[in-house]
Amino acid sequence: MTSKLGAGAQGHLAMLAFSALVAGSFSLGVQAANAIEPAALNAARFALAAAVIGAVVAATGKARAVHWQAPWRYLVLGGLFGIYFVLMFEGLKTAPAVSAAAVFTLTPVLAGGFGWLLLRQVTTPRMALALAIGAVGAVWVIFRADIQALTRFEIGRGEAIYFVGCVSHALYTPMVRKLNRGEPAVVFTLGTLIAGCLLLTLYGWSDIMATDWLNLPAIVWITLVYIAVFASAATFVLLQFATLRLPSAKVMAYTYLTPSWVIVWEILLGNGVPGGMILIGVALTILALYLLLRDDSAVSGK
Repeated sequence: MTSKLGAGAQGHLAMLAFSALVAGSFSLGVQAANAIEPAALNAARFALAAAVIGAVVAATGKARAVHWQAPWRYLVLGGLFGIYFVLMFEGLKTAPAVSAAAVFTLTPVLAGGFGWLLLRQVTTPRMALALAIGAVGAVWVIFRADIQALTRFEIGRGEAIYFVGCVSHALYTPMVRKLNRGEPAVVFTLGTLIAGCLLLTLYGWSDIMATDWLNLPAIVWITLVYIAVFASAATFVLLQFATLRLPSAKVMAYTYLTPSWVIVWEILLGNGVPGGMILIGVALTILALYLLLRDDSAVSGK
């Protein structure tokens, strides 16, 4: 019982770090989105991230021949995450950032559904309440506590494209747990990154060749290094680490914290402090996570 409780706490800490790192990619990504095609950017992202994780695996000596059996598993996982990243950038070509962020808050609910379909993970009433509160809090933060902005929300082509990407992201989470055969998180991540890089390179070869890599703006390279090392390599490990210890719905519930972390990033970058009304949404997302933690305690105490 103690070991299970410890594993759950480790999973929650991993996802806390995950949400903070992902939030940083939004602040940088917006500045580089229009300077490079999504397929080219993400192929480079996966390649750099694979190099980083590969060095870690080589240094730790954790990889064994048995870890590379059934390589189709890595193609499935790499494909799912590759689809998400490409469709995210494709959707942002026409979808406003606020609308896209609102679509992203559907991911935890989708992950809960896939978790039940693939793993028969049941969402308890307390967890369902937490997801609902977290969703309300996240939307409140995303729309800056502006009711009129919320009522003007309309689903456009970009939002629809990004929604498909979010479905892929939500499916990825339970698939990690279903396809893992005991491989360490860092090794499983490396396989996923290599497969994703291969698939994205094949898909976006023309965009890669058409990109003037030597003359890209500095912000693109800064963004690429950040999203590859911190928002890809590190978060891939954290996500796979957590999904082996927590139900899919709880893992994806941490996406509700991303808007709040974005506010923290904005404050650190000197872009001002949000108003008190927005902080209500932040408080709701924290309440949602508290309920999830209480749910863990209730389950483990049985």
